[in-house]
Amino acid sequence: MTTPAAPAVNTVAWFEIASDDPEGVQRFYGDLFGWRFRTDEDSAAMGIDYRLISYAGDEEMRGGVFGTRGDMPGHAVFTVLVRDVAETCRKVEALGGKVLSQVVGNESGPDFAYLHDPSGNLFGVFAPAGA
Repeated sequence: MTTPAAPAVNTVAWFEIASDDPEGVQRFYGDLFGWRFRTDEDSAAMGIDYRLISYAGDEEMRGGVFGTRGDMPGHAVFTVLVRDVAETCRKVEALGGKVLSQVVGNESGPDFAYLHDPSGNLFGVFAPAGA
């Protein structure tokens, strides 16, 4: 198997599935597609149930499942790799979208934001730590 290329800027580079039953989501997609899951230890240390997803035959993490604890509806969202999260948020607003939440990461975690496009569709953007 060839090693996948790193995602290019302004392309979909990650996805997340939110659920109040992350164990059930893991079982469903694991059985359906053969996806593999592992606990994200950094998130667990902060009390967050976040499971990283890799595909069968591929060690690279491609997405995540997070437990909502019933705090929000279940959903799936794609995220786009960008150079600058803050600049992208400004551009989203200028184009008629809305910034829902923006988090500035630390040296070990990415900056990211969740946004709505002008039609109300949820999506995310992120920039790697230190970008």
